[in-house]
Amino acid sequence: MPNKAQRSDGLFGRLIALFLATLTISATANSGYAIIAVMRDDFVNKRKWFTEDEMSDYIAIAQSCPGPMAVTSSMVVGFQSAGILGSLAAVWGVITPPFVIMVLVSIFYQTIVSNPYVTIFMRGMQMGVVAMLLDVCIGLFLNATKKPGAYPLVVMAIAFLYVRLTNCSIMWLAVGCGVAGAIRALLVKGEVEEA
Repeated sequence: MPNKAQRSDGLFGRLIALFLATLTISATANSGYAIIAVMRDDFVNKRKWFTEDEMSDYIAIAQSCPGPMAVTSSMVVGFQSAGILGSLAAVWGVITPPFVIMVLVSIFYQTIVSNPYVTIFMRGMQMGVVAMLLDVCIGLFLNATKKPGAYPLVVMAIAFLYVRLTNCSIMWLAVGCGVAGAIRALLVKGEVEEA
C-alpha cells in the first residue's frame, strides 16, 4: 500500500500523483508488457508506494484481466492506491499519451510513413522493447521462484511448453495454472495443519 507520506497527502493529492506518474510512465515507456518494468521501478523503487511482492501480485492480477497490459496494470495499481478514483486517474494518465500520439500520427500519416528516418527509429525502438520485456521476465521469474521447491519451476515449464507447442487458447493456460495454484495451496494447508 502507499506509504504514510503518500497517504497524508489526501485523496486529491494521491489522484494527482497517480495521474502524473502513469502519464509520465506512458509517455516515456512503451506500452504493453514493457511498461511493467518501468512501473515496477517507479512505484516500488523510486516512490516506495508498494513492496516488490505487492507489485508482483498486482501484475499477476492485471495479467488475468482482459485488455491492454498498460491499462490493466494501471487500473490495479490505481485501485490499490486510491480506490476507484485512483483507477480512473491512473488509467486516464496511461491512455493520454498514446491517444495524443495516435491523433498526431493520423494527421501526419503520409509524411511519417514515407520517412526513412522514422523507419530506422522504429527498428531501434524494437530493441529497447525487447530489453524491457527481458527485464520484466527476469523480475517475474526471480519473484516467482524465491520460495523453496521445484513446484513454481515445474508449473512455469509446463506453461511455457503449452504456449510454445500448442495452438490452444491462453484462457485454458490461465485456468490450468489457477487450478494448479489452488491444489498447491490445499496441499500446503494440509501439511501445515498436520504439523
